[in-house]
Amino acid sequence: MTLHTRENPFEPPAGGLSLYVHVPFCERKCNYCAFESAVPREGDVSLWLASLEKEIALWTARLGRISLNTCYIGGGTPSVLSGPVWMQLIGILERCFDFGSCAEVTVEANPNSLSAEHLLAWREWRVTRVSLGVQSFDDAELEMMGRLHSARQAYNAISASLASGLGVSLDLMFGLPAQTLQNWARTLKEAAAFRTGHISLYQLSLEPGTPWSNLDASLLSDGYAQYRFAQWYLEKKGYRQYEVANFAKPGQESRHNLNYWNEGEYLGIGPGASGYLKGWRYKNSGVLPDYAARVESGRFAVISGETLSPEDRAKEAAVLALRTVCGIDVGAYRSLYGDDALSRLETILSSMPQDFFELSDERIALSKKGMRLANLIWSEIV
Repeated sequence: MTLHTRENPFEPPAGGLSLYVHVPFCERKCNYCAFESAVPREGDVSLWLASLEKEIALWTARLGRISLNTCYIGGGTPSVLSGPVWMQLIGILERCFDFGSCAEVTVEANPNSLSAEHLLAWREWRVTRVSLGVQSFDDAELEMMGRLHSARQAYNAISASLASGLGVSLDLMFGLPAQTLQNWARTLKEAAAFRTGHISLYQLSLEPGTPWSNLDASLLSDGYAQYRFAQWYLEKKGYRQYEVANFAKPGQESRHNLNYWNEGEYLGIGPGASGYLKGWRYKNSGVLPDYAARVESGRFAVISGETLSPEDRAKEAAVLALRTVCGIDVGAYRSLYGDDALSRLETILSSMPQDFFELSDERIALSKKGMRLANLIWSEIV
C-alpha cells in the first residue's frame, strides 16, 4: 500500500506515474460493452488526437514534465486506429512524457482489427505487451456476444503477436448465456496452449445502456463453477493467480494493474478516462465533442471528482489489497490508517467463514475460496 503525503493532487508526484490513454473508438459495440466508445465519424479521430495533446498540456502545466513507469492504451479498440494515426499518437506521447528505461507499455487490440502494421509499429516503439480481447474460442459464443472476430482470427492474432516478440495477454469471458462448463474448459485449454505470459478472466455482468441490459438474468450461471475450474486448470498450466481476475507466468504480472491495486497514482487522459491522484478520483467527459470543447477552452475535461475521506480511503485500500494474492500487510495498514481502521476491518472479516482467508500475524489475504466469493466480502467492507 502506498502512503500519499501530498496535500494538493495538482502538485508534481515524487516518482513516476502510471498513464491510461483512452481510445474512444470501436468498429461496433459488443452486446455487453459499457465502456466509453463509438464508431468514429469523419473527423473524430483527428479531433481526438488534437484534444488529447491539449489535455496533456493542461496536466503538464499543473504537474510539470511527467515521468511514466507504466502506460496502458485501452478503449474502445486501439487497434482500429490506422498505422499513420498510431504514428501521430506515438509522437504525442513521446513529446509530452518521459518514459522510464524499464517502462511497461501495454496496448489493447481485437483479433479482427490487429494487423502486421500495428505489431511492427508497436515493436519499434516501446510496447511491451499486447492485450488481446479474445473472450472465447467458440464461434457461436463470439457471434452471440456481437464480436467481429472468429476463433480462427483469434488464433492468428495470438500467433502473430507472439511471433513479433511482444508479450501477450488474453482476455476471456465466462458466465455467458447458455455457456456450459465444457465450453469454458475448451476455451481455457485453447488459451493455455499458446503459453502466453498473462491471462485475464472476466465474468459477464449486465450493464445499463448495453444491448444486453434487459437480458433475463436467469439465463446466466453464477459463474462459480467456471471460475473455480479456471483457478485449478490455469495453476496446473503454470499460471499463478496474483489477483482476483488475473493469472500470469512468474514475472509476467501486469505492473500497470498492480499499481491500481496498490493504491498507486495514475493519470487518465482521453474521453471517459478516469484517474487517481493523492486520494482524489476523477472522471473525464465521455462525449468526444464535449471533451474536445473543454480542453480547447483551456479547461480540464473532468466532469466528476471525489476526494475520499480517511475512512473511505481505509476501506478502499482494504478492498484493493484483498484483490491481490498478497493481501493486506497488517503493519503497513495500521501505520497508514490507524488502529481504529484496522480494528473495524478485523471485526468485519471475523464475522465471515475463516476458510475465506489465509491469515497470519503479518498479513490478511483471500484464500482460493475467498477469491471465488470476493464480491460478497468486498460488499461487507464498503
